[in-house]
Amino acid sequence: MTDTGVVAGEDKNSVDSDADEAGEELTLDQRQDELKKSRWNVFLWLGIAVLMFTFALFPMPFSADYDDFTDSAEKDIGLVWGPSLAGDDLFDVPLHLDVTAVNPPKYSNTSINAYVIKMNNCQQNLGIFTEEAKTGGNHAYQYQSMGDLIEGEEYTFKFSVDPGQYCIIVQYFNETSGEVDSTFNNDMSVKGKVWPNQVIGGLFGLICLSLSVFAFIGAQKHGAHVKKILDIGEESTEEKVLASLTDARVAAGPTGPPRTGPTGPPSPGPTGPPAAGPTGPPQALQAVEVEQPVVNSEPVTPPPAEATFEPAEGGYFYKKLPDGSYEQTIYVQNADGTYAPYQA
Repeated sequence: MTDTGVVAGEDKNSVDSDADEAGEELTLDQRQDELKKSRWNVFLWLGIAVLMFTFALFPMPFSADYDDFTDSAEKDIGLVWGPSLAGDDLFDVPLHLDVTAVNPPKYSNTSINAYVIKMNNCQQNLGIFTEEAKTGGNHAYQYQSMGDLIEGEEYTFKFSVDPGQYCIIVQYFNETSGEVDSTFNNDMSVKGKVWPNQVIGGLFGLICLSLSVFAFIGAQKHGAHVKKILDIGEESTEEKVLASLTDARVAAGPTGPPRTGPTGPPSPGPTGPPAAGPTGPPQALQAVEVEQPVVNSEPVTPPPAEATFEPAEGGYFYKKLPDGSYEQTIYVQNADGTYAPYQA
């Protein structure tokens, strides 16, 4: 590209930027409207963010009863949804089981085993899947155990699962025999909670909260512009132009020293007597003039006792001496009101 093309491109960009800046100039009413919109946006997005976070933190509860026939408490909790991928990751859905040992086995070496099995059909035999869950290594089949049981005590099992259909199984397990305890009068209470909306609601809540923050920043900017306009007043275009010209003149200052002042007092007036007036006034006026002395009405200005400074063009001053003559030195006035010779 040639130098001419580069210069033309830069000129075009500067013109576009000037047009954009001119387009951004808004009146007081427009600024107030924008401020009102920004404030409404702050409350709108903040309210939606609160709803999303509430939706994310609200769990889906379920419960399971102990069955003497299966010697366990089983429950098909249905579909668990979420954006998580397969395997253990940050976006897994939390699942908690609160198990109360209502009437546990009386002998020692008994524990509570909890299983969370990813399975579409919970009516089939899940024994093989519980054994695989104990071995670990498969995130779809999870297992936890707690021992040293106390009657009436509540035990909490915390799992994190991928999206899918799940079954839960809770059993009393005899550590000595290595089998599920089948004592006839065993009993337990199982209550569970799952948060399938935690990730989705939390993500949308963060987005809405970010939009609320941006809207708040915009409201602060519009508020600052409105306050500035109200403080200094809204000037018309003509007033802005006149103010800029006045500021430019003040900034420029005097362009140079004034022309040389007069070298002496003013020249004397005519030397001869004035022309003769009327030959005489009426008789009445003559009588008055004879009776009253003539008084000169012009005040007599005494000569100045000291030198004075007379202003000239461009902020300069001449020094006038008591005898009426002028010094050839040019003076300027200081900030404290005193005068000093001008130095180029």
